[in-house]
Amino acid sequence: MKSKRSLRKEYQDKREQLTDDDIHKLSLDIANNILELDIWGYKNFHLFLPIENKKEVQTEYIMQVLQGRDKNIVLSRSDFKTMEMRHFLLTDQTVIKKNNYGIPEPEGDDFEVDPKQLDVIFVPLLAVDHNGSRIGYGKGFYDRFLHLCRPNALKIGVSFFEPLDEKIPIDQNDVSIDQLVTPNSVSVF
Repeated sequence: MKSKRSLRKEYQDKREQLTDDDIHKLSLDIANNILELDIWGYKNFHLFLPIENKKEVQTEYIMQVLQGRDKNIVLSRSDFKTMEMRHFLLTDQTVIKKNNYGIPEPEGDDFEVDPKQLDVIFVPLLAVDHNGSRIGYGKGFYDRFLHLCRPNALKIGVSFFEPLDEKIPIDQNDVSIDQLVTPNSVSVF
């Protein structure tokens, strides 16, 4: 079994091989596959904004789908002192600004949202296995956040890559995802 550290490095390297054109095409394919999910009866959707220098899934396509279906979109702001995130409703007045780590975040404290109000959470990740165990960047922001959500909130990972055949080592604080959307498939765990 590979360590989280080696898997993290392997998948960061895989992302580095992607061109900007690859990222846009694959991200659009992911958004199109999200249209096939049985999630449209829900109202409150949490979405991450991509860190461009990490070559993350471009979520603006997912945002367009959610806005087109009149869904509430919630974005996060990370606090690197407390290692926690706060969540805010996206409105026409929301100003997005990159923090010191290159993470696009909403400014201001208007319309803060309790994680228990979220129905669907799109989760960034580097790699995931067939059990829904995932690897992120290793800071635990999403694990802490997901522990605050309702147990029945739907956790959907988005990735350029299919699930690993080998198991990802997990610890007690790790939170698995329920589904994974890639450019080629949807997996339910």
